[in-house]
Amino acid sequence: MPRSARIDIPGLLQHVIVRGIERRKIFLDDNDKSAFLTRLVNLLQETETDCFAWALLDNHVHL
Repeated sequence: MPRSARIDIPGLLQHVIVRGIERRKIFLDDNDKSAFLTRLVNLLQETETDCFAWALLDNHVHL
């Protein structure tokens, strides 16, 4: 069953999780993690979005 749509209210804090399919790795090495963080920083700046905390694990990300 699909999940409900995310509530979109200005100023509302969100906990975003990105997971690999079947708990597979989404980052092959530290270079992948660094590239992800670079893209994330650029996106956050472009959209003027705050990210208060993040965690990168081999098979998933928390924002």
